[in-house]
Amino acid sequence: MTETISYRAVALQTTCRAITSTRSTEEARALMAENIARIGRQIPSTIAWTGPDTRLIVLPEYLLTGFPTREPVDEWIAKACLTEGCVEFDSLGAIASKNKIFLAGNAYEFDAHFPGIFFQSSYVIDPSGSIVLRYRRLNSMYSPTPHDVWDAYVDRYGLDGVFPVARTEIGRIAAVASEEILYPELTRCLAMRGAEVIVHSTCEVGSPRATPKSIARRARAIENLVFVVSANTAGMEGLDLPGASADGGSVVVDYKGKVLAEAGYGESCVAYADIDLEALRRFRRRPGMENLLSRQRFEAYAESYASHSHHPANTMADGFSGKKHFTDTQAEVIERLAKKGVI
Repeated sequence: MTETISYRAVALQTTCRAITSTRSTEEARALMAENIARIGRQIPSTIAWTGPDTRLIVLPEYLLTGFPTREPVDEWIAKACLTEGCVEFDSLGAIASKNKIFLAGNAYEFDAHFPGIFFQSSYVIDPSGSIVLRYRRLNSMYSPTPHDVWDAYVDRYGLDGVFPVARTEIGRIAAVASEEILYPELTRCLAMRGAEVIVHSTCEVGSPRATPKSIARRARAIENLVFVVSANTAGMEGLDLPGASADGGSVVVDYKGKVLAEAGYGESCVAYADIDLEALRRFRRRPGMENLLSRQRFEAYAESYASHSHHPANTMADGFSGKKHFTDTQAEVIERLAKKGVI
């Protein structure tokens, strides 16, 4: 594997066409196939715009399906969830291979080792069409996560499976999904394992003003000395939600927190920039105040984390009852923390 020290990355801002209104699994899968075909047309045109040294393209959050609204768990698994070796992953792999790129995205996924639940997964596919990174979202308001089946998940995949970092010819890549950019511990755990580029598939409010997530992207880049390539949707179709509620602001941020490129509203490939790994590594290995990653004192914080629990683990060890589980669990956590005087 010959390493590429400098290349272009694109946060591809494209429209999410949701499957929520489809009446059957067959109709849903057909719409997902159309969504993949549209991506397959947009990517070569994007590369023609951004240049032949484009090696990484990041897609928005749950681009193929939208998010579940009122669907029962079993119905959403059947209609929307990808599985290892499925036709959808094969089609995405073919796009990556045809265009000689690393393709990063986000989808709902079913894992047969955890029946009765689904995960929201971020993935990276390499130019051979193989999935080289699969990260299951750890922080979600309304979807199951590995933390909800923690003991079984760690037994199955280990901590490096919870916090995966792919060592590739375009650097060490890790993924963070959507609002998880607001959780500094997650990106830190990925940086501990060597991550240099964070791919961030998101579907979030676009605004001309600074938002919590736009601030957090820059903070995570500075704290961990990483590039962040963040792709937002260009609006959503097929939902009752006003379509432009999640639109705009796809961005590439460098390891000093500088915004290198940012898209406005609507479908766009203009959020692209050079990823200079040599400069990043030189900066990381240079002694000085700015080298925050090398100055971290993890031992000072470890006991506090180990002795405190807010949202508990393993809440779905006995099954998943639906969205009410999340609101009930959160209410219990808030009540407990209030009694302890934490909040």
